[in-house]
Amino acid sequence: MPQFDAPQVYASLAGFAVALGIGLLIGAERERRNTEPGTAGIRSFSVAALAGAVGFALGGMVLLAVVAGGCAALAVAAYLRGPRERPGMTTGVTLILTALLGGLAVEAPVPAAALGVTVAVLLAARTPLHRFVRQVLTEDELRDGLTFAAATLVILPLLPDQAVGPFDVLNPRRIWIVVILVMAIGGTGHIAVRALGARFGLPLAGFAGGFVSSTATIGAMGAKAAKAPELLATASAGAILSTVATVIQLALLIGATSLAALEALALPLGGAAVAAIGYGAAFTLPVLRRPPESEPPPGRPFRPATALLFALMLAAILFASAALQAWLGEAGLLLATFLSGFADTHAPAISAAALAGSGHMAPQGAVLPVLAAFSSNTVSKIAFAAAGGGRAFALRVVPGLLLVAAGAWAGWLLESVL
Repeated sequence: MPQFDAPQVYASLAGFAVALGIGLLIGAERERRNTEPGTAGIRSFSVAALAGAVGFALGGMVLLAVVAGGCAALAVAAYLRGPRERPGMTTGVTLILTALLGGLAVEAPVPAAALGVTVAVLLAARTPLHRFVRQVLTEDELRDGLTFAAATLVILPLLPDQAVGPFDVLNPRRIWIVVILVMAIGGTGHIAVRALGARFGLPLAGFAGGFVSSTATIGAMGAKAAKAPELLATASAGAILSTVATVIQLALLIGATSLAALEALALPLGGAAVAAIGYGAAFTLPVLRRPPESEPPPGRPFRPATALLFALMLAAILFASAALQAWLGEAGLLLATFLSGFADTHAPAISAAALAGSGHMAPQGAVLPVLAAFSSNTVSKIAFAAAGGGRAFALRVVPGLLLVAAGAWAGWLLESVL
């Protein structure tokens, strides 16, 4: 007499129940979407899911493939009946997928249920998805999104995760991860501007632009203020908020490179953040009470060429810093990061953090090089503010830049005392 294995029976019943639920859920959505008579609806999808579950339970992958093939044949036949009763490619493909999910539910009910819900949500979101792709998403945004996907899913897995080159400081995977972070942060700021619209105007655009380049953002805001004096207060707020984004991005990138270096820089970065947020709030809050003057154009989430240039710059600074440190000691690293900071803060700061993360220097040794790069970059920002926006713009922005730099050095002094 065969033994009754209760756990196995209950597991099988749970799998069949999940398969039926998947069929009912997807079928209900298709029933409401397809109003033509004869098209697959809630009954067809429920039966397809149960057929997949029974097929897998009785014959494994072979019988499940036969069931899926039968659903595919029925879908093709329905599609070829004629244009009036043609259900569309989505319904046919979904019918096949429902049968496969029914088979998966017998072996792994939780992933199958999650996938079933995901499919139903995608089907129900047809109208907003089509509107987003056709009317909201721009060509530049689509192109940059595909570039980001290729950089993350195609290029990153192919890069070696080991030090190469002279001085063993160039890790291709880590350098590329930083580039991906730069693109992701720039894209996040762009999405914020697009999602919230023009209500926050130039301040929000300045904050988002600071994730790409605070120096360039200050120059652009200065140009707006010089061209339209009525935008002086709004453009100044955007320029100041770009420094807040710089500090946030700097902390994220250093933390992604070396958590120990981020911990050593906690007080300097915290002091800079407090100063930037306080000064930025003093200019931004009055501006937010006004209606925005104009809506910023969509623009691009990020520029791939700029990200690639950032990778080359980062590799060059890593190599130069390691070489100068080997030849001149800590003074060589300070000199390299200070000179590099005139062009960009992040690359020399990350190079110092990378040296700390690879064990070529102590985490505390990265503090002064990062502050040196931060200070020299402040000089560049002051020059851009004065040249791009004129005296009135500079009088509003330059004190904030000096205050942020002073906050970073005050954090270093406090850390030294403690």
